[in-house]
Amino acid sequence: MRLLVLGGTAFLGRAVARHAHAAGHRVTCAARGESGSPPDGVAFVAIDRDRPDALAALDAATFDAVVDVTSRPSYARGAVAALGGRVGHWVYVSTGSVYADAATPGQRVDSAPVKAAAPVQVDDPAADEHRAYGPCKVACEEAVLDAVGPDRAFVCRPGLIVGPEDDSGRFTYWVERIGRGGQVLAPGTPDDLVQWVDVRDLAAWLVDAVAAVAAAAGVRRVPEPGRVAVAGCGLDHPGGGRDRAGHVRVAGRSAGPGAPGRLPRPAVAGADRRR
Repeated sequence: MRLLVLGGTAFLGRAVARHAHAAGHRVTCAARGESGSPPDGVAFVAIDRDRPDALAALDAATFDAVVDVTSRPSYARGAVAALGGRVGHWVYVSTGSVYADAATPGQRVDSAPVKAAAPVQVDDPAADEHRAYGPCKVACEEAVLDAVGPDRAFVCRPGLIVGPEDDSGRFTYWVERIGRGGQVLAPGTPDDLVQWVDVRDLAAWLVDAVAAVAAAAGVRRVPEPGRVAVAGCGLDHPGGGRDRAGHVRVAGRSAGPGAPGRLPRPAVAGADRRR
C-alpha cells in the first residue's frame, strides 16, 4: 500500500508512519518538519499548508490512502481539493470533542449529538480558549466527507490518546504522580469513567483498517464505549491502587509506572497489509 501521511513527524502521525513502514507499506510523510522528524525509512516531502500551493510538491504522486490529522478546516479543504482525485481512500482522524454532550456515558456514534461545524471564517482550533477545537474538527470531517464521499472516507473519532511521545502531560502526570506515592488530589469522584487509547494501538488499527478499504468506510469512535472504561484511574477505588510489583492498577488491569494499559489491536477482516 502506498500511504501518504499528512504530518507524520509528531505523536499520532509519526506512530502511523512508523507502524505502516514496519508493516511493509510504502510511506510518504508530508509536513513542515518543524515539530519533529519522520520515522527512519519513510520518504519525506516538505510542505507548508499555509501556502496556496501547499501540496504542489505532490502533484505527480498517487496514493492508495492518505491519513490526515489536521484540526484546521482550511488545511482539510485544501488537501481534499488537491489530492482527492489521486487518493484511493481518505482517513481523517477527528476527535471525541466533536460531540455536543460530554456528560452522558455510553453514547453511540450513530446517535450522539455532534457540535455545529465551525463557520468558514473560523480556522483556528485554539480560538475562544480552545472552544473552537471541536467545531473545527467537525468542519474538517464535513470537508472530507463532502469531497470524497462516505464510501472512500474513514472518519475516526478518538478520545484521549496517550503513550510514547505525548508531550501534553494530560495522562502521564497522573501515572507519574501516583508512582511517587502519598495522597493525591484528583478531580471528580472515584466513580467517574475515564477512557483512553494508546497511540500505538490507534496507529496500528488505522493502518490495518485503511488496508482493508471496504471495511474502513464510515465513522468510528475509538475506543467504542466500554472498550476502555476505567473508574477513578486507581485513585481510592476498589481494585485500584498499587500491586506488589509497585505497578499502578487501574480498573482491574496493571500497567508499569509511566505506561498506560494497552488495548488489544482490533482485527479487521480481509486486511491486506502489503498491497
